[in-house]
Amino acid sequence: MIIDTHCHLEKNDYPNLEEIIHHMDGNIMIASADNLKSSYEVDELTKKYDNIYGTIGFHPTELEDFNENTLKELEKLLQNKKIVGIGEIGLDYHYGKEESELQKDAFIKQIELAIKYNLPIVIHSRDAAEDTLEILKKYPNIKMDMHCYGYSLEVAKQLLKINPHMKFGIGGVLTFKNSKKLKEVVEYLDMSNILLETDSPFLAPEPLRGTKNEPANTKYVAEYIANMKNISLEEVKKITTTNAISQFDLKIK
Repeated sequence: MIIDTHCHLEKNDYPNLEEIIHHMDGNIMIASADNLKSSYEVDELTKKYDNIYGTIGFHPTELEDFNENTLKELEKLLQNKKIVGIGEIGLDYHYGKEESELQKDAFIKQIELAIKYNLPIVIHSRDAAEDTLEILKKYPNIKMDMHCYGYSLEVAKQLLKINPHMKFGIGGVLTFKNSKKLKEVVEYLDMSNILLETDSPFLAPEPLRGTKNEPANTKYVAEYIANMKNISLEEVKKITTTNAISQFDLKIK
């Protein structure tokens, strides 16, 4: 079994969604939301498909509708036991820090929601390492998944000081020729800290770079890690599956 711990399965992205899901028969997907609308979609998918779990939340660049009322709507969806985390949430200063206070406020409120329901958080952080670290330092005991990790080895070490059990979502970027920084991080990390992901429909791995990504492509990331770590593909699958089951408390039938 292989688990894609972070993919987006919105209808707008996949006219052939049934086919995309069928490609993962016998494997598991954790569908991620980035606003209230996609959170509803994730909720529906988890109820329709046995092998789909979900995380819900407001992405830092999707906060137009974030307020106390929509946060309460998000909380209602947590009655669904196949919603296994809050995410993707976090900070994104790529286009500037004009809304940094709003982003930090939304991030903290959603972390506190996760704590209330004893759920892990799935973190999006881009060009915001310092503020991300400062916030996470206040919550060392919550389960954290640094989705699509893109910072340096030094930042990874700081994150591991906050929480030695921190998970790092590793996807197709690892296979890119220019991903020297991420390769250094993966070489350093213990396998117990690694989760597989695709971030579909984005960031398709080599040899499919430039095409629309899908969860079935998780295998290419697993193969790349196996070669880097000089271990078998089956061992990568086994360890990362165990990591995902533990991280998200998956009740796999």
